[in-house]
Amino acid sequence: MWLVKGNALSLLPNMEQIQNFIGREKERREFDRCLRSNRSELVIVYGRRRVGKTFLVEQHFNQTFDFWYVGRRKIPTREQLRQFGRALARFSGQTYNFSTWFEAFDALEDYLDSLPGDRKKVVFIDEMPWIDRVHSNFVLALEGFWNGYAMSRGDIMLIATGSATSWMRDKLIENKGGLHSRITSQLHIAPFTLRETEKYLESIGIEWDRYQILQTYMVLGGVPFYYSLLDPELSLSQNIDILFFKSDGKLKDEFDELYTALFKYADRYIEVVKALSSHKYGMTFNELEHAVKIEGGQLTKILKNLERCDFIDRWSQYGNKKREEVLRLTDFYTLFYYKFIDSRNIREEQWWSKNSNSSTVSSWMGTSFEMVCLKHNQNIKDALGLQVISTETTTWHCNPNEQENTPGAQIDMIIERADRIIHLCEIKFSIDKYNISKDYENRLRERASLFRYLTKNKKSLVHTFITTYGVANGKNKSIVHSEVTMDDLFS
Repeated sequence: MWLVKGNALSLLPNMEQIQNFIGREKERREFDRCLRSNRSELVIVYGRRRVGKTFLVEQHFNQTFDFWYVGRRKIPTREQLRQFGRALARFSGQTYNFSTWFEAFDALEDYLDSLPGDRKKVVFIDEMPWIDRVHSNFVLALEGFWNGYAMSRGDIMLIATGSATSWMRDKLIENKGGLHSRITSQLHIAPFTLRETEKYLESIGIEWDRYQILQTYMVLGGVPFYYSLLDPELSLSQNIDILFFKSDGKLKDEFDELYTALFKYADRYIEVVKALSSHKYGMTFNELEHAVKIEGGQLTKILKNLERCDFIDRWSQYGNKKREEVLRLTDFYTLFYYKFIDSRNIREEQWWSKNSNSSTVSSWMGTSFEMVCLKHNQNIKDALGLQVISTETTTWHCNPNEQENTPGAQIDMIIERADRIIHLCEIKFSIDKYNISKDYENRLRERASLFRYLTKNKKSLVHTFITTYGVANGKNKSIVHSEVTMDDLFS
């Protein structure tokens, strides 16, 4: 399969190139499927800012397209049309002056008609949400282009990307007008896993051990662009100081840019994530609605959009109805920002290097490790050999009850198996093997009894420890049924 940019021919990447590309194998296979199909393909690529959507498309197609335009942010429609005309001129060699998007897409059709008819024509429009201004009629013109031209030809591949996930879903994927049911492929680009992060760091010359990579994940959360800012010549602590604590740190002011680029009415989204950031065990919908004073329907939409961008996760509470789901903020950059940047007036540019072993940072690492494990719960189930056993993963907590004389309790992760075994997961971050004290063992046994009593459970309860380096041998280790270590999270 060949692509044309101007008059230049370029061969698509072969399978060896795809294998050498870090992650995104499924997405790249889908790109090739669309190229080989006998119909026109409308491909939507979306995900949070900085996650590598544009990079993925550019690298897979070797930056070779039949037409390529990047939307400009915060410019009027008139200027957007002028820039679109300039981009089209570079490919066609003609001069354009558009006054509407209908004219612009008409010209794009004429240009595509001039290309060879024996191959797919690939059109890439990046940051599409930035193009759609109020009263611009951009989406209507796009609908006309696709329905009246591209679909009938069968040889057009239009790739649309955008960080404003709510726009991508509302205006394209869930479109109720001319694009309804017209999307042939939608690709959600998620942050890297720990394994993919490790491979990426190796590719840029950073050979840190997994303990350090795990720490970077607690800060940067698998977002490729953030990792690209790391300096291989510096230590992890030095890199964090430079990126977050220097007066001109590249990630110190990323927060406002991140949310305003992703969401309309960003202040409401920030209000929600700020509330969630102060509750490490998460909040129910009712608790959150009370805390932020945002009307239920609007809050539902905000949470839906945050979930689409991988900023929050929903966890069912064991034995409770859906309305009592726990909502957790899981964007590591945002969590780090609220813990150490927004809440502290730190002016010391080496603050992290000097405080990385403090109790404050240690406590944060413990909480963040729990979040990493929740994000990699499938790795945990695989490590426990549950690939072929049906499971349900939930969380559980109970408040103290004076009348029944029962204490409060929390279990971050519960894995319930179809063979009537329930893993009560203990997640512990430490710099060495984790030691279980006699008092801690007793608390775990009491908590398991409380869980059985309150849930009226008759299934087998076992304790699974998820730690960095495993559980140390000792007389209190007998409570441990199974173990998962940091290395398993990288599998």
